Amino acid sequence: MSDATPEAPRPAEPAHPDGRGEGPDETAGAPGEGPREDPYEAAGPAPLGVGRTPTGRPAVDALLDRLAAADHLTADGHLGVYEDVHRSLRAELTALDAPRAPAPPRPYDNRS
Repeated sequence: MSDATPEAPRPAEPAHPDGRGEGPDETAGAPGEGPREDPYEAAGPAPLGVGRTPTGRPAVDALLDRLAAADHLTADGHLGVYEDVHRSLRAELTALDAPRAPAPPRPYDNRS
């Protein structure tokens, strides 16, 4: 064992030679750069740039185009757009399963 005691921590050195400040400014970048951005701060809205192939059904294509409206919203605003488009797409799919009206009767039977 050693009788030596651990060295006491030294006080923080001032950031400036004249003693201003407690330590280096952690939000500042290199000289002349200005403050750094917080790496944990949410990024602003930006388009995803996902390509879309037309379906051939104008109503469905119009609904899918509405998803581009979410590009300018923050992430918490996407939910309303997605739910609205999802609800409308379900209605379109349900309409495909609905029974079609019978064809109108012919005025006469052509047997030629």
